[in-house]
Amino acid sequence: MSSASFPALRLRRSRRTAWSRAMVRENHVTPANLIWPLFVCDGQQQQEAISSLPGVSRWSVDLIVERAREAVAEGIPCLALFPYTQSERRSMMAEEALNADNLMCRATMAIKDALGDDIGLLTDVALDPYTSHGQDGIIDDSGYVLNDETVEQLVGQALNQARAGADIIAPSDMMDGRIGAIRDVLEDEGFSHVQIMSYAVKYASAFYGPFRDAVGSRGLLKGDKKSYQMDPANAEEALREVEQDLLEGADSVMVKPGLPYLDMVRAVKDAFAVPTYAYQVSGEYAMIEAAVAAGAGDRDALVLETLLAFRRAGASGVLTYHALHAARLLNQ
Repeated sequence: MSSASFPALRLRRSRRTAWSRAMVRENHVTPANLIWPLFVCDGQQQQEAISSLPGVSRWSVDLIVERAREAVAEGIPCLALFPYTQSERRSMMAEEALNADNLMCRATMAIKDALGDDIGLLTDVALDPYTSHGQDGIIDDSGYVLNDETVEQLVGQALNQARAGADIIAPSDMMDGRIGAIRDVLEDEGFSHVQIMSYAVKYASAFYGPFRDAVGSRGLLKGDKKSYQMDPANAEEALREVEQDLLEGADSVMVKPGLPYLDMVRAVKDAFAVPTYAYQVSGEYAMIEAAVAAGAGDRDALVLETLLAFRRAGASGVLTYHALHAARLLNQ
């Protein structure tokens, strides 16, 4: 630490002008730090507003391609895709996850056909968009999510997405052992180039409600997800989760939710020095939009400040529904 003291040391000197603040700025956000989550629905020329996520919509496959073009134009490197599966295609065993013509696969193929490697595609691996009960896995008669049976289904789902052209497989289910099982099948089937971004630190959070509306699982969910998602009280357990997933072959890891868990972003980055992402989840987005609607804050300032907080905490990048808006601000 410096031995100087006031008045020889005046920390405000470097804050006096914009050029000086820019010179000493420790952290930066660019569009390259953003991943834009998008929701896919059936149909053609369909845009379905999501009431609990003001400003966010579900898009049919043809319009998802247009959103991808917008992302490329603003320098966003990657999209995260999530399907809104029709109720008649949901089932106890989530068979639709293995359908090579499901929404996720069709959207992935359409974007890749149009844009190739101009943009990356991160595809969600979990069964909740496909189950009739809203859980992330296969359940027994008591409603308990079965780990190994679920992993078997997740492996098939991941391979299905890799064949469609996914660049990053992102298991969000929190089953034990799924990263190693998915890595093995990707290697065996010739997809060694496909990355895995593990939702390694995913808490059983109260901030997911609007997302469940977006994928159509909120009204279906029986019980809760506390037997597989992490207890918000635990930090050391999170580091064990990350270590396990890295040993099994994850290329990068994620902390979810975001702002309430910045301590975990920093802890993971310090402990493992690997690419570490944060998901600014639907409830966080909705709170910012509610504050803006109430006149309690300025959207531009709130969006950029929260993104900077993620970067300061050590996040390599951020999944955020504000990605396109933020990229446009940053490009100005």
